[in-house]
Amino acid sequence: MRVVVTGSSGRLGRSLATRLAAAGHEVTGLDRAPAGLDGVDEHTVDLAAAGAAARTIGELRPDALVHLAGIAVPFSAPERDILLANTALAHDVLSAAASARVGRVLAASSPTLIGYSSPAWRAAAVPIDETHPIEPANAYALSKAVIEETARMFARTAAGAYGFFRPCYVISPEEWAGAPTQQGHTVAERLADPALAAVSLFNYVDARDVAGFVDAWLAAPADAIDGEGFFVGAADALAERPVAELWREFAPGLGAAADALEGTAPVFSIRKAADRLGWRPTRDWRSELAAASAAAVPAAPSPSDAVRAESDRSSGITRRERHQSADTSATKETRTA
Repeated sequence: MRVVVTGSSGRLGRSLATRLAAAGHEVTGLDRAPAGLDGVDEHTVDLAAAGAAARTIGELRPDALVHLAGIAVPFSAPERDILLANTALAHDVLSAAASARVGRVLAASSPTLIGYSSPAWRAAAVPIDETHPIEPANAYALSKAVIEETARMFARTAAGAYGFFRPCYVISPEEWAGAPTQQGHTVAERLADPALAAVSLFNYVDARDVAGFVDAWLAAPADAIDGEGFFVGAADALAERPVAELWREFAPGLGAAADALEGTAPVFSIRKAADRLGWRPTRDWRSELAAASAAAVPAAPSPSDAVRAESDRSSGITRRERHQSADTSATKETRTA
């Protein structure tokens, strides 16, 4: 399938575009600067410029489009700028897709639109699923609510299938190895201090699992996805202790219903994506951190190195003396030549 990904150079876009390409799709990435993505045809374009989305998508005419582009972090710009930029960009892109008769169009939303950033927020039910009321508490969350309604509008009025998804706190591959996450903390820091992960209700998802979700969405029957939204998250919480033990101190808005979250269970339900699309995440923070730690351990010395070291110790030869001897031999060989 020929797939366009907007915002392909971003934290989620990089993994999404390259994984879709690896899965066999013909992927074109659109962003203001290229990221050097393997297997992706990257186009440099500012989709916020007047007419840019209509012109670019009209020329490409893909089979499917995944819209990620926009201001991706709450409070990273003035509230008015976030609201106007995200909503106008989404409308331009989805409208261009409708005009180009793109068969499938998927827009990125966010769990934040249910309103948990507000101190007064209380969960209507736990675990939280797609039926939970929308109560945005900032411009970023409000922009996502508008984007969802924009997708529903085109689902009602345009040919093809339009939908949206709510990826949880996205962790890209390099962040398992210690790179800062989008809030500036490392994964290890978020685990060590539950207050950091509680800001997003302990939710997270590996960017590569999001790509797996999108691949499943692209392959699903149209009646399973048209006008529909999905939470996309990990199958566990980003916490070393059960959320049932943490919510009273760190996330009181969840309420007593969170006591039912046993073991590693997450706050956000991904059952709808599993039931309708057959998608399930394949990565969790325990295995990913363990793999990153193992990859960072220096390789064990080879048997020959160990034998030589033991021989040197027996002979009273230091490593420095052996290197000096090797340097002298190399110098003699060079002069002879």
